[in-house]
Amino acid sequence: MKSKLNIRFANRTDLPFIIDIYNQAIRSKNATGDLTEFSLEQRLDWFDKFDNEAYPIYIAEIASKVIGYCTILPYRPGREAMSSVAEISYYIDYSYHNQGIGSKILEYVIKDCNRIGKENLLAILLDINLESVGILEKFNFKKWGYFPGIININGKKCGHLIYGLKINKTQYAT
Repeated sequence: MKSKLNIRFANRTDLPFIIDIYNQAIRSKNATGDLTEFSLEQRLDWFDKFDNEAYPIYIAEIASKVIGYCTILPYRPGREAMSSVAEISYYIDYSYHNQGIGSKILEYVIKDCNRIGKENLLAILLDINLESVGILEKFNFKKWGYFPGIININGKKCGHLIYGLKINKTQYAT
């Protein structure tokens, strides 16, 4: 990574890049349970549900080029007792894999959890996504759950993992 990585909140002009990166993950057949690629129109309502104060989308960019993103989603929306728990998802443009981008955006987002009021993060991922498992474990996420063989990606079975992190407010203070 030669240029400086910038992490910021997403805006609507980022949506085509977010969709392109996510569609790469769909084509990989090991990073998401979605099987059909998304269009811009299909993701407008999805994008509009995020807000920077509680459930942001973070953008990773180099030289103003979007190369990855991370979302914080509600866990069990509408249940107030669970409002300090959120689901985290992150995707990096495949041409920028293995350059530390995932680690940098994850570190940034974990630190921002104090500001957005999140005490626990859940990452829900396919057990064949070993790259993401490694990044999560690097940041002290622990395996909290496993559903073996319940996912069917075009005839290939895999499991669903739940990794969790309790946010240590002093360790991740900004």
